[in-house]
Amino acid sequence: MTCALGGIVPPVVTPFDASGELDISALQKEIVHLLQAGVHGIAVCGSTGEGHTLTVEETRRIATLAVREAGDAVPVIVGVIADSTRAVVERGRAVADLGVTALQVTPVHYLFRPDDAAMTAFFATIAEQTGLPVIVYNVVPWAYLSPTFLARLIAEVPGVVGVKQSAGDLKLLADLLLLLKGQGTVFSAVDALLYPSFAIGAHGAIAAILSAVPELCLQLWDAVRKGDHQAARSLHERLLVLWNALEGDNLPANVKCAMAFQGREGGKPRAPMPETSRAQAQRIYDALIHAGISPVVPRP
Repeated sequence: MTCALGGIVPPVVTPFDASGELDISALQKEIVHLLQAGVHGIAVCGSTGEGHTLTVEETRRIATLAVREAGDAVPVIVGVIADSTRAVVERGRAVADLGVTALQVTPVHYLFRPDDAAMTAFFATIAEQTGLPVIVYNVVPWAYLSPTFLARLIAEVPGVVGVKQSAGDLKLLADLLLLLKGQGTVFSAVDALLYPSFAIGAHGAIAAILSAVPELCLQLWDAVRKGDHQAARSLHERLLVLWNALEGDNLPANVKCAMAFQGREGGKPRAPMPETSRAQAQRIYDALIHAGISPVVPRP
């Protein structure tokens, strides 16, 4: 299917049961919830979805479910977190026949960082051999791609259609938008600064906080689009307090915790990621209340 990329695209969590097995029923319910909330797309198997822990078969099962539920309504983006061209191509080909809109691919990041020529060949080969558009997931600190390199990649490599710009530096996002001059699609994953990201021209967001509170993030997107900056700033401040509570090395677990407080099934994180601690849970609970969301369970 062909759908426009942009807007609020939550990176869906992957629910696991106590044995670490994929809970496909909980995943289906969560995707339906997000679609009913009015999101503009679905991203699966990314960092928030613990994609680095998934097998090729699990990736295909998750993508199949997401495409089936999304139908023709919104695009589905499938994340691939792997460290060789061969491994990424294998995963891309495993979902290529399902009707997904694009792949979201991290740069090679284990220990050795390829030089720019090798990195360019990496993304070019993936786009060519999978036949799917590629969004660069620019998240790995020691393999972080500069705005200049990303702009050249989008301009010169057929099939590389956009960037998910992560980390907390809003200037790098601004520089990238300036250099691209309207080319490609730029998603913000600067969770703490979605409001200014949207205000300076980001085409949307794929960020963990979208999965925690999709309705508030949709309100923020709409407020900026309408030019209602008073409402947008108020939403930004509420979301920032929540992000400060969610952020941590076990972020996917914390997103699942925030979902659970709202009555949504996120399941458990897959080992060895630790579950949300009691102290973290209390901060998340209080932050949800500050954001105007009433938890459906007592404070931990």
